[in-house]
Amino acid sequence: MSTKVLGIVPARLASARLPNKPLYPILGRPLIEWVWRRIEAMTVLDHAVVATDSTEVANLCKSLGAPVEMTSPDHPSGTDRVAEVADRSEYRGYDVIANVQGDEPLLKEAHVRATIDLVRDGTWEVGTCATPLNSDDARTDPTVVKIARAANGRALYFSRAPIPYKRDERPVAEELEREPYLRHVGIYAYTREALNDWVALAPSQLERLEFLEQLRPLEAGLKIGVTIVGAADPGVDTMADVLRMEEKLSAQGVPSFV
Repeated sequence: MSTKVLGIVPARLASARLPNKPLYPILGRPLIEWVWRRIEAMTVLDHAVVATDSTEVANLCKSLGAPVEMTSPDHPSGTDRVAEVADRSEYRGYDVIANVQGDEPLLKEAHVRATIDLVRDGTWEVGTCATPLNSDDARTDPTVVKIARAANGRALYFSRAPIPYKRDERPVAEELEREPYLRHVGIYAYTREALNDWVALAPSQLERLEFLEQLRPLEAGLKIGVTIVGAADPGVDTMADVLRMEEKLSAQGVPSFV
């Protein structure tokens, strides 16, 4: 029997750094539209839906032909919003749930597929992905989430701080210099049981300190697998990100829906 995959795009209107982020115009079109156009073409997802607490976002997505589910405004994280939708009766036939961020207009299907495969093959309860981080500036940037990863692919820690920390300038083997520095790409896949276990946990101390929801299950002992993917464009969180994204999208050629 084949594994059925449900993709859920959490889209929260409130945003501290970029007001009304899902509706913010990128080359004249709302951010969520750019993301949805990408997601609706992904063959790795058997079905995809937008989860939001905003009627403005819902109405826009419906105008694009996107299925929409309204959710509680009180969720502490995107995963909690995803879990609310996944638990509804019409979605209980899906075995793997993919949380696909609503702020990444250049999201690659290969990265979504690699993340889903970590869970679909039964190796991990939760899967996510990372890309090599080669810039010294990015390693110290608190807006860039870093991952420390074990040799078997298990996530050891996520942080806004530079991890792993290179203590001094003594030379190390080339593979040690290159491999450990990873940027988290905000895609998740969960078994249904792991998703339920995650949201049953109260927000943890580490989660509240770093403002990183993935530390909640990690601190509680859930095993998160991390696959390393190729170059991945960061999402949109600030005005500087908007300008960078517009430049990249323009360079790639503006699609016909704009």
